Amino acid sequence: MNNYTIKKANFITSFANIKVYKDYRSEKTEKPMAEICVAGRSNVGKSSFINMLANNKKLAFSSSTPGRTRLINLFSFNDDEFLLADLPGYGYSKASKETTAEFQKLTEEYFYDNVFLKRAFVLVDIRHDPSDKDKQLLKFLHHLLIPFTVFATKSDKISKSQLVKHVQNLANHLQIGRDNIIPVSATTKLNLDKVLKVIENAIKQETVEEESGEDVKH
Repeated sequence: MNNYTIKKANFITSFANIKVYKDYRSEKTEKPMAEICVAGRSNVGKSSFINMLANNKKLAFSSSTPGRTRLINLFSFNDDEFLLADLPGYGYSKASKETTAEFQKLTEEYFYDNVFLKRAFVLVDIRHDPSDKDKQLLKFLHHLLIPFTVFATKSDKISKSQLVKHVQNLANHLQIGRDNIIPVSATTKLNLDKVLKVIENAIKQETVEEESGEDVKH
């Protein structure tokens, strides 16, 4: 049984510039804090996922219009026990080429040499095949040796009998093991305990590295 709980969460600030973000992280914190990011295509349910973690439906802004998140939004959980970064959604078809390039640049720069980041949460919609950009993101994280977990959102939208089939389909397309994909639902809070366990492990990793003086990713 998972004992880790989230008791408090609040929005800190937003960043449109990666240098400002990294300066903030370096100057703001007296000690390193584990950071987890949430990434995924527009309208995959990132805001709902964050609100599920916080048990607060109004913490992260969820728009009916895809592509509204254009900044890196930073949240504090359990009084800075860990920070969560909500990255701009990708794959919004109506976004201009300039806007798309801007989002991609901001996201890629966030991942490069980010000593604060301990794990990436990649969200995919369980009802659909993953997009090419989803696949590119996983390859990018592999290349940078950034640990990640894939969460299949909106799992309440399909029947329980079809759940395994849809997860296996995602695994085939993403070329990862089925057990590496966790189906979740912000509506029913399906597998919230498993999400919390992943967070707990990321926090423990930060503690181990701090005590040993290491800063490595496995």
